[in-house]
Amino acid sequence: MKRRLANLPLHSGNAPPWLFRRMTRLAGAVTMAIVDEFGPAQMLRRLSDPWWFQAFGCVLGFDWHSSGVTTVTCGALKEAFKLFGPDLGICVAGGKGGTSRRTPDEIAASADRFAIDGGDRLIYASRMSAKVDSAAVQDGFHLYHHVFLFTRDGQWCVVQQGLNGEQKAARRYHWLGEGVDDFVCEPHGGISDLSEDRAPPPVSPLRQLSLLNIGAGAAQSNRSGSAALVCENPDWLCAQIERYTEGPTLFAPRNHRLLPHDVNRKHLRRILIATHEKQPTSFEALLGTQGVGPATVLSLSLLAELIFDAPASHRDPAERFRLPAPTPSGERHWADYSYAHGGKDATPFPVDRETYDRNIAILTDAVRKARIGQNEKMTALRRLSGRV
Repeated sequence: MKRRLANLPLHSGNAPPWLFRRMTRLAGAVTMAIVDEFGPAQMLRRLSDPWWFQAFGCVLGFDWHSSGVTTVTCGALKEAFKLFGPDLGICVAGGKGGTSRRTPDEIAASADRFAIDGGDRLIYASRMSAKVDSAAVQDGFHLYHHVFLFTRDGQWCVVQQGLNGEQKAARRYHWLGEGVDDFVCEPHGGISDLSEDRAPPPVSPLRQLSLLNIGAGAAQSNRSGSAALVCENPDWLCAQIERYTEGPTLFAPRNHRLLPHDVNRKHLRRILIATHEKQPTSFEALLGTQGVGPATVLSLSLLAELIFDAPASHRDPAERFRLPAPTPSGERHWADYSYAHGGKDATPFPVDRETYDRNIAILTDAVRKARIGQNEKMTALRRLSGRV
């Protein structure tokens, strides 16, 4: 399925318990069916596709036009992992808010429990994906949700979401481990906007300048310059930051500072000194240093641009995934999948609990019988899809 942009309103609230219990069971049954038929890596590939993920949430009965589809669908997958354990075929860690900060511990626990090699590498992938979308990509969306999914073979994907309260919008970021050759250069599998408008609002020139996308391919020289700067004397570096933020100068009039007025420069100085002691050899190593956040990345990026003539990218990272709408060629829109069982808020109709429960039973029974060698029902399901 091609990757496109989804624009949906930012909603609050939770799925009711009666629906979430069903979502957990159906999410588990669908995951196990895909894992059995195509392998666990294919399930990760599908979850890393914003459009497939959106369709999956619609089939589970959540609202197609709500940002909550991200957190609730991931929550159902995590509960399914708790319910089915290794039978699910993939491991799930992380979540929303404070739960996301426990992701490394949850990855380590699953790696130990299931004897997965490379647990440290998986933890690194989780941390770096979060660091990139919170610090290297400064697009106005603040991360509040991070879910890391992985297999026993060490394959992984990430689904995380950021919030922009002023725009009443959310943005979902998808990563697929097998497609990440470089964590800090165009690493995303897809980016999905969840905003109030069906079409993305036009980006004003001022907002375009405020965007910072050091993960863009065009920002390679800026990344290199940022890493080189922290290897310089911290006193000199901090003096340069003050020089270009205090004004008045050619670069920053007193009422247009290069750094936000609320940046704690004493804290920034401590971070720069600590980073200097590590002498990072690349931007990825710099970004992975504890304490390096958006303010540090922004200040170094601006200085790298001024000193080395190495411009940063101000391109919205979602632009790379904005493609024309589907042509009338029989391809389904992801919202069509809401008609499978209905939606939480009765869109397009109230959840049909009887049909929902029957489908859970059919699919679960098919998976169970296929795993013990009685695969007639799974064959029948494949026939219904037109593949046999």
